Amino acid sequence: MNKWKKQLSKLKLFNFAALTIAGMINAFGVTIFLMPVKLYDSGISGTSMLLSQLTPDWLSLPVFLILLNIPLFLYGLKKQGIAFSIYAIYVVAIYSLGAWLITDVLPVDVTMISPLAGSDLLLCALFGGMISGVGSGLAIRYGGAMDGVEVLAIIFAKRLGMTVGTFVMLYNVVLYICCGIAIHSWILPLYSIVTYAAALKTIDFVVEGIDRSKAAFIVTTKPDLVCESLSEEFSCGMTIMGAKGYYSDEEKTVVYIVINRFQVGRMKEITHDIDKKAYITISEIADVYSYNQK
Repeated sequence: MNKWKKQLSKLKLFNFAALTIAGMINAFGVTIFLMPVKLYDSGISGTSMLLSQLTPDWLSLPVFLILLNIPLFLYGLKKQGIAFSIYAIYVVAIYSLGAWLITDVLPVDVTMISPLAGSDLLLCALFGGMISGVGSGLAIRYGGAMDGVEVLAIIFAKRLGMTVGTFVMLYNVVLYICCGIAIHSWILPLYSIVTYAAALKTIDFVVEGIDRSKAAFIVTTKPDLVCESLSEEFSCGMTIMGAKGYYSDEEKTVVYIVINRFQVGRMKEITHDIDKKAYITISEIADVYSYNQK
């Protein structure tokens, strides 16, 4: 109980505001671009879209979003924590409300074709995927989730001997196969894969940032000169670690530095001017966190 109280105290009003925007963005992408031409979103959202097509009109997309997502978030309460569950249920409720407003209240005709992209399936798939991806990415970034299938993945993926990403992908493959069987056509499910790909890439951009930082490991025998020159050039900190060459049996030093992609070329130039034999590896990193004690 004390653990839950601690988590509840960390709920932020700003996060709820961001999740409100996320839910509305997701509703816009799905109802304006995907639903009118009967393309399918991924996960529980896509499942809800399919079920709303196969059942009576009163069982609409917002109804299935609530019925399918909320039990999953509550089921994953112990794994994910109460704060995540509250954020997730809230953003799904906003998504459902937004979808209902667009389809049933606002004077927008989304029954036959997209109001913005017409009946062009490729445009609808790309823009529907990207816009819903922005909504889903914002939901993840601010502590929630737009889709309960991720909770299922976290709970069952390890038991099935697969990663969370693989579980979600397999779920969507099965979903699109079911869509093809249900509507007796494979054109719309195949275009829905384009939607899924566009959404997935957009989520990465929103959650991790478009311009990722670069982490460089520099193996050198002249660490002091290298660090001094790089610090002077980039005004950033570095970490040094002792190392030893396996073949040369020579004592060396590993310098670890985080820079942006525009600084990579200059970093290599400075390092090799000082130590022509320096060995450099560069990898992409999504987020950088630091703690500055005042």
